Amino acid sequence: MTETEAMIAKGMLARGDRQHDIAAWFGVNGGRIADISTGKKFPNLPSAPVEKLPPPGPYLTGRDAHAAMIALEAAAETINAALALIRERADVAKAR
Repeated sequence: MTETEAMIAKGMLARGDRQHDIAAWFGVNGGRIADISTGKKFPNLPSAPVEKLPPPGPYLTGRDAHAAMIALEAAAETINAALALIRERADVAKAR
């Protein structure tokens, strides 16, 4: 983890977030957050201010995040098809 990430993790710990949720946010093993919590890693870094923290967890599982990405890709395809149709009809109207 970078120093900036460690500061955010410290802020999340101070806010009362679960170590498991913090690890999920950063995509790291929970041991890395435990190392920060105990001062084994980054002992002299301050906590990030509350306004710099992500929303509290719990966060999506990898499976749920993947399903959301598939749904978003399908939605993007639908939007792009609709925009293409609108542009096509506008071009036909201009040609008249």
